[in-house]
This record gives sequence, structure tokens and C-alpha cells, in this order.
Amino acid sequence: MKVQYLEIVSHDVDSVCNAYEAAHSVKFGEPDELLGGARTCTLADGSIVGVRGPLRDTEDPVVRPYWLVENIDQAVGAAEAAGALIALPPIEAPGKGKYAIYLLGGNDHGLWQL
Repeated sequence: MKVQYLEIVSHDVDSVCNAYEAAHSVKFGEPDELLGGARTCTLADGSIVGVRGPLRDTEDPVVRPYWLVENIDQAVGAAEAAGALIALPPIEAPGKGKYAIYLLGGNDHGLWQL
């Protein structure tokens, strides 16, 4: 298992990015509109951390891992069969792959296919 993308939704994006940069010697880029305006950095293992603000008034801060999968449709089906609520079916992010979000056990979970 590998986390491909770790999404952090925060009310103070710059402070979170600044703290990570100072503590971990990483650099976050400019907002990426394909990722909801997230500022991202790529880690040594190729995984990506993105920090963005809420996309709607009802979106609460959350930390959501997107697990790398070979077949996102199969993985979404397996999650649904396990009782997950599919919050966002697989969607294409041009040049980045496909991702999906599901809710299970009181947590947000993500899937990512390159």
C-alpha cells in the first residue's frame, strides 16, 4: 500500500504549508486548480502532499489519504461492497490520473489510479 496523495483541507493553507516547509525541508508550489487549488509538494518517494482551503461553506477541515490502486473502478466497487458511501465516483484529473472519494467508518478515504 502506498499513499499517492495526502490531501489536507485547512482554513489556513499558508500557515500549514509554512510549518511543513520549516519542519521537513520541503517546498510547496503555487495553487493547482486541478487539485482544488491545493498547494502541493512531492516527497522523496514520489507521493504528493496537497494543502487547500475548503471548496464550499459546508466542507470541514480534513486529512484524506488517497491510496494508490491499479484499478480504481474495482477498488471503488470493493469499498462500496464493504459498506462505503461513494462521495465522489472516479474522476479524471488530466495529466494526474483518476481519483475517487468514499466515506466509511466516520472517515474520508481516497483512491488514486495513475
